[in-house]
Amino acid sequence: MSQILIQSPKHCAKRERLLNVDHKLYKKLFFAFSACFTTLLALILIIWIILRPTKPDFTLKEADIYQLSLSGPNLLNSSIQLTLLSKNPNQKVGIYYDELQVYAVYKGQQITVDTPFPPFYQGHQDSNLLTASLIGTGLPVASSFGYEVGRDQTAGKLVLTLKVNGRLRWKVGTWVSSRYRINVNCIALVAFGSSLPTGPLSAKQGTQCSTSV
Repeated sequence: MSQILIQSPKHCAKRERLLNVDHKLYKKLFFAFSACFTTLLALILIIWIILRPTKPDFTLKEADIYQLSLSGPNLLNSSIQLTLLSKNPNQKVGIYYDELQVYAVYKGQQITVDTPFPPFYQGHQDSNLLTASLIGTGLPVASSFGYEVGRDQTAGKLVLTLKVNGRLRWKVGTWVSSRYRINVNCIALVAFGSSLPTGPLSAKQGTQCSTSV
């Protein structure tokens, strides 16, 4: 035997009121959550605008070329010692440096392998000296490489580009940003005589590097 349930109009009205109350409660919770989230984003944006993080400064302090010679028709051996000065100009923003890689370029050709700098944190207005030994063994180069080096030796100067690529994070109080890519280009103008391979060619000029974040 089946049962037929018949609800009274009074019961239906009560149920409808409960549904309306639940709908209004969910609506209020949604608006409250949206308002809190929007306020938090606006607060972070305002703090970011006020602090205005400035990209770090890099200066080339010294570059010494100990080897730059062809071991075959188009194979290069190189050895360069590099010293950079990194400075955080911000008064209220710290910087985490992650995954920094440095290498040397000559006439548009990479002449050393990528060499990593250890990750480090740089406090407000702090400075750090970064040193690296850049090595290249049997690196393929263009057939015109030897001619270009000989021409620069005749001119008495050689121009190297030292590149640093990696990622950084900004730190404000306890908040740390996501990672941003950083690219640094330093130009080393080296007096080029007949000292190689008996002695290093040095550039000690304190050249300001270009930095993009």
